[in-house]
Amino acid sequence: MSDWDETVAFALTLPDTERSTYYGGPAVKVASNGRPFIAPGREADVSFCLMIDLDTVEMLKETDPDTYYQLPHYVGWPSLLVRYDSSDPARVRAMIALARDQAAAKKPAAARKKKS
Repeated sequence: MSDWDETVAFALTLPDTERSTYYGGPAVKVASNGRPFIAPGREADVSFCLMIDLDTVEMLKETDPDTYYQLPHYVGWPSLLVRYDSSDPARVRAMIALARDQAAAKKPAAARKKKS
């Protein structure tokens, strides 16, 4: 994947996905529950943000730091940045699919809010 448009195009081939917004910017979410799994991130010209579990975040940073990294803003959160120029695009696609599956398994965003 060479840019955001190509990343979105791939993400939209996955089941139950839609183009949407997240914190006012573009994103791809799971359509049935509104959970985002990719967004442009803070370094949008060179990478995108992948929302994935913390264990996977740590594993990806350790096994391929040239592709997967975090800026201080992301540390401790279930997300990391993915460089577009990865030497292993098949693995990037697999991680996008995994992130989609994890997002799909969560309750709808509105269901998490506490009732007053």
